[in-house]
Amino acid sequence: MRGVASASRTEPLAPAFFGRSVHDVASDLIGCTLLYRGVGGVIVETESYERDDPACHAFVGLTPRTETLFGPPARAYVYLSYGIHSCLNFVCEPEGDAAAVLIRALEPRWGIDEMRRRRGRDGLRDLCSGPGKLTEALSIGLELNGADIGAPPFEVRSREEEWTGVTVGTGPRIGITRAAELPWRFCATGSEYLSRPLR
Repeated sequence: MRGVASASRTEPLAPAFFGRSVHDVASDLIGCTLLYRGVGGVIVETESYERDDPACHAFVGLTPRTETLFGPPARAYVYLSYGIHSCLNFVCEPEGDAAAVLIRALEPRWGIDEMRRRRGRDGLRDLCSGPGKLTEALSIGLELNGADIGAPPFEVRSREEEWTGVTVGTGPRIGITRAAELPWRFCATGSEYLSRPLR
């Protein structure tokens, strides 16, 4: 298993990286490293959500639930999906714009034994191939809503050399009923760790 002995040594992503178009950030995150307490991998799938998007939680306006989305960029927005799974998002665009990138899948790289223990799975393919799977594997819960993703115990780092030429494919988002046709799902083309193959 490549890369499991040491974590990424690329540069941390600065807050300015996230203070841009949420769609650009979602695409540019493909191939970047995400770790929480030293456990994580390479981001291979994301989805973008903007304020005027009916599928975005911020579409209803500022509420206690959506407050984090309206805050500064480079914060974690963590919510519970269907009352079961935590989902990790990165807040993007300038403060007040309310946009976020959902982290949908990782290629597991660091802390794999810990991921296997948490997930109760042995195969690499099933450890982080979905937003609920990866938060369980990394032990990310609702208590991290609003956390600074640029500070420990989070690490979000730029692409390693082997990922600099990654081809990013796009397609419709998954698991939503409103604005599902928008091509705001971004994937590392050919990755075996996606939550679902790219159409």
